[in-house]
Amino acid sequence: MIDSFEMNKMAGAVLGTLVFAMGIGVLSDVIFHRAPPAKPGYEIAVAETPAAGESAPAEPQVPLPVLLAKANVTAGEAQAKKCQACHSLEKGGPNKVGPDLWSVVGRPVGEHAGFAYSAGMTKFSDGGKQHWTFENLFHFIAAPKTFVPGTAMGFAGIKKDQDRADLLAYLRTLADNPEPLPPVEDAGAAGAAPNGSAPSGGNAPANGAPAEGQPAPAQ
Repeated sequence: MIDSFEMNKMAGAVLGTLVFAMGIGVLSDVIFHRAPPAKPGYEIAVAETPAAGESAPAEPQVPLPVLLAKANVTAGEAQAKKCQACHSLEKGGPNKVGPDLWSVVGRPVGEHAGFAYSAGMTKFSDGGKQHWTFENLFHFIAAPKTFVPGTAMGFAGIKKDQDRADLLAYLRTLADNPEPLPPVEDAGAAGAAPNGSAPSGGNAPANGAPAEGQPAPAQ
């Protein structure tokens, strides 16, 4: 049998272990103490959806007709890859997350057959009175939720003016009868090609002249 002396030793060992563990816990709290946050959880930065009535994106420094006159269709086709996750681009293509973009330039807003538009886009369409003009598309692609509050389009936007102009030049070609480009009022405007010549550096100018080895779009 275990005598009382041995029992006291065992009890003392257990008690000592408990006291040691409690001391370690208290010491850890002192060393690694962190003040509780004012608000529980993590702060997540979320871009606010602009309210109705906020101003549209700023006008480009270079007029849109000038940007379109020197736009590069090949570069625009590369930009269009950003659209293909949600849109088809071919004639008679299916509606996906967004409507088919064949012949989108000049099309009435919210009028593509078979697609269920958001309430924000339906309101913006004004019963079909609004069209996807170059101007409207240019601003919409820059910041969809700012230009059309309430749209379901979650695309963040293309911020560079010339990138958007290139994209529009390409989208324009996706039509049986491409929309005419807006006229450049001042031939000497910044960025315009001198004497009406084609701008350098582009493989396929947006004015309808085909690049070498490429067919012209149907007019």
